[in-house]
Amino acid sequence: MKKLFVFCLLLSSLAAAAQSKVEMLLWDENPADTSAVKTAAIRASDFTRDPAITVYVPKKPNGKAIIMCPGGGYGWEAMDHEGHGMAEWFNTQGITYIVLKYRLPQGKHEIPLTDAEQAVRLVRSHAGEWGVNPSKVGIMGASAGGHLASTLATHYGSKETRPDFQVLFYPVITMDPKYTHGGSRENLLGANPSKELQDKYSNELQVTPDTPKAFIMLSSDDNAVPVANSVNYYMALLANNVRASIHAYPEGGHGWGYGDGFLYKHQWKEELAKWLREEI
Repeated sequence: MKKLFVFCLLLSSLAAAAQSKVEMLLWDENPADTSAVKTAAIRASDFTRDPAITVYVPKKPNGKAIIMCPGGGYGWEAMDHEGHGMAEWFNTQGITYIVLKYRLPQGKHEIPLTDAEQAVRLVRSHAGEWGVNPSKVGIMGASAGGHLASTLATHYGSKETRPDFQVLFYPVITMDPKYTHGGSRENLLGANPSKELQDKYSNELQVTPDTPKAFIMLSSDDNAVPVANSVNYYMALLANNVRASIHAYPEGGHGWGYGDGFLYKHQWKEELAKWLREEI
């Protein structure tokens, strides 16, 4: 009987912490720019069409929301360890967590940003039912998803789509061929982009005093995306008096996300949780 009682208590506690999940297409009809979809063979992963969000609503929302953009070099999307796998952790902190499935650009550079802006609109328009404060909606991204997140933070089109904060995991920031991630650059901008287009999506060049505050994390031994991406963005934020925090871990390489194999997982979780409590 005692074991049965303990088991029932465990079930009750799990039920109390349970999250509700909402899945929603970004667009009621076809997105504004579907040219990439029309000209491309649909991949098995199907990331060239039907952009959507998956919303994980905590039992007791604290008003904060984070939209996550998984990485994948703008050629695919790491939806598990850089997406859905983080939902429970954010929900235990009362944060409404949203995973964005954005369309892959295939050289059509406007497409991912268009989807990210629409995701922010949807979260704010459903704020009441998802327990969100419309002034506490942040964007988060890993690797190329970090480029998308920082692009939204520096290229948002209106107050309606401006995120209130940004969280970046080992992000691609620049399109400068000297220290960008080559695959992300080509997938976003095409093989031979103009200097003007390259500079436009080099987000360290696009920071202003109105850019949202930032939390940045990376590994010092990242051989896929040079650390200069994060460091130069951080310096640009400081130069524009934007509050920013950067955390460089000695090792871990690239792409760790929420994976248990990353030696400093406990540290980044504690540091990010503290920043979200105190800054947002």
